[in-house]
Amino acid sequence: MSFPSGDEVPQVGIDEIPAALDLGVKLLDVREDDEWAAGHIDGAQHIPLGDVPSRMDELDPDAPLWVICHAGGRSQRAAAYLNRNGFDVSNVSGGMLAWVQAGKPTIS
Repeated sequence: MSFPSGDEVPQVGIDEIPAALDLGVKLLDVREDDEWAAGHIDGAQHIPLGDVPSRMDELDPDAPLWVICHAGGRSQRAAAYLNRNGFDVSNVSGGMLAWVQAGKPTIS
């Protein structure tokens, strides 16, 4: 895990996801509906990036939150926003692209 400076948030790798989920980390997928429907990580919560500000009340403020998107850009923006709003948040580097390329399972 790395800790960039400024408005950025910690970065985590895809290989850390399974163990983190077992420890109670919540995974938020901020991709669009069609991307989510095409395949996502079992146990992830889905809120498209544009809906995050109006749907923050659906997130557990007491649980660590890891944010994922297709490649890491949208999730970085969502994670920075959530961090500014008091969430314990990290960005998943490489996103679903890295997850799928590594042969990890998805559900649809």
